[in-house]
Amino acid sequence: MSRRRHRPDSDEISAFRQALSEAGVRPLRSNRADPGRPRPADETARARRAAATAAGEDTATGRTSDGRVEAVRPSEYLDFALPDLPYRDRQQLKRGRIAWEAGLDLHGYTLEEARAELEAFLADAAANRTRCVLVVHGKAWGAQADYPVIKSHVNAWLREWPNVLAFCSAIEADGGTGAVYVMLRRQRDGL
Repeated sequence: MSRRRHRPDSDEISAFRQALSEAGVRPLRSNRADPGRPRPADETARARRAAATAAGEDTATGRTSDGRVEAVRPSEYLDFALPDLPYRDRQQLKRGRIAWEAGLDLHGYTLEEARAELEAFLADAAANRTRCVLVVHGKAWGAQADYPVIKSHVNAWLREWPNVLAFCSAIEADGGTGAVYVMLRRQRDGL
C-alpha cells in the first residue's frame, strides 16, 4: 500500500469547484467568525427586568426554591459541579481561564428581585448558548439575618438550576468570594 497522496489535476479541481457551485456553495469572504451584532447592555437589562416584572413579584413560580437555605460565610469559597463534569473543565473554571460572556450584578436587589433577575439572566444566557457567566452576589450581611443572604441564596439557587454544570467563586480580579463563575450547559438546536 502506497503512502503517497493522490494529487488532483486541474480537470478534477475544476469539476469539484463546478459541483460545489451547482450545489449552491459559495466561497467565504472572510476567515473570521461573525458573532452577530452585540446588543447594548441597557437593552439586555431592560428585557430582563421586563421578563421579571411580567412574572410578577407576588407569584413565586420560578425554577428556584425560596425555602430555607444553608447560610454561608462572607469569605467562604463556593464550589459546585455535577459529577460527570470533566476534571479539566472544572479546574479551568476555578482558575478563571474560561472567559465569561455575560455578567449580572445583584447588588441593591431585594431577595425576590435578585431571584427574578437571576432566573431571567440564566434563561437569557441559555437562549444565547452562553458557556460561562459571572454573577456578582456580594458579601453583605442581610438586614434581618446574620449571614450574607443573597450569597447564600445564589449558592442554593444555582444548584437547582437545570442548565448549571458547575459554579465556583471567582478569582480576585473578578470579585473573589463576592462573585461566582457559572458554567452552563449549551442547549442543542432543535431539542
